[in-house]
Amino acid sequence: MKKFTNWILGAASLAILAGGIAQPAAAETQLRLSDVLPDSNFMVKNAITFAEAVKEATDGEVVITVGASGSLGFKGPDQLGAVRDGLVDMADINISQQVGINPLFGAEGVPFLVSSMDELRDYHAFLRPEFEKLAEQNNQKILYMVPSPAQYVYLNEKVDDIEGFRGIIVRGADKNTVDIITSIGMAGVVVPWGELLPALASGRVKGVATSATSGVDGKFWEFLEYIYPTNHTWGSNAVTINLDTWNSLSAEDRAAIEKVAADLEPGFWDISREGDLASIQTMTENGMVVVPLSDDLKAEIAERAKTVQDVFFERVPAALPIVEAYRASLGKN
Repeated sequence: MKKFTNWILGAASLAILAGGIAQPAAAETQLRLSDVLPDSNFMVKNAITFAEAVKEATDGEVVITVGASGSLGFKGPDQLGAVRDGLVDMADINISQQVGINPLFGAEGVPFLVSSMDELRDYHAFLRPEFEKLAEQNNQKILYMVPSPAQYVYLNEKVDDIEGFRGIIVRGADKNTVDIITSIGMAGVVVPWGELLPALASGRVKGVATSATSGVDGKFWEFLEYIYPTNHTWGSNAVTINLDTWNSLSAEDRAAIEKVAADLEPGFWDISREGDLASIQTMTENGMVVVPLSDDLKAEIAERAKTVQDVFFERVPAALPIVEAYRASLGKN
């Protein structure tokens, strides 16, 4: 028996020396990220890039799977609530679509407040901390934010003056956009992305207000002909993570994920800017026509939209000091 015992101990020692007995591996954390946009959209591609970088930065301990095209069962306005309630670990959220949860989420879309992506970055210096507070109140953390490109109105009608817009049924993604296009004279309606193409095909919707990248995603040339560069508003997506999920990760993994997000976000903004130009080219190559707005028409549109600004600040007074601070920083007050 003693010889047998010595043999077992010796064999075990040899196995350890040879690496035959492995140490227990760290448990892999699987996270699901919900996205309503199609695989081809740059926001989804950004999310996949982020997921791959997180896996590498955490040595495979955190694995994020991106569910695009609403495959996890949530529509755009549902995303914030889904993460809040733990129905999904993470989501790529269209911020302006969350105004039903808190109207301050619409503050990015104040019409004609921001004229360029550079100005939007300046605005975010004041606005993003407020969004981060709102996210925390809804049991989640913002990891990164990326703006949609410049906004356009897509129609089948050739419009030369503001009266030409009157009564056209145009889809907006959120209430702010609908209010803006309605102030111009169009009949604005909120339609989720997943319902838009059938609405265009049936004629229930006659136009769309959205970005150029979305125009390519929806192959708008199959339904619409003219592109009007109104640049009426801005909006961003935020990738968030449920706070309970976040707090369950190790401190090392949390730090790695935050670094990945901070490192990638500037490049994601560049992708948005470049995507705008490339998407306009794709649509024109498919037969759509860009119709520049005259200075007089742009001024008249902006003047009419001022009423939307006033109504927004009356409805959401918490947004006014944020906007005033931003304007003061640019010398616009």
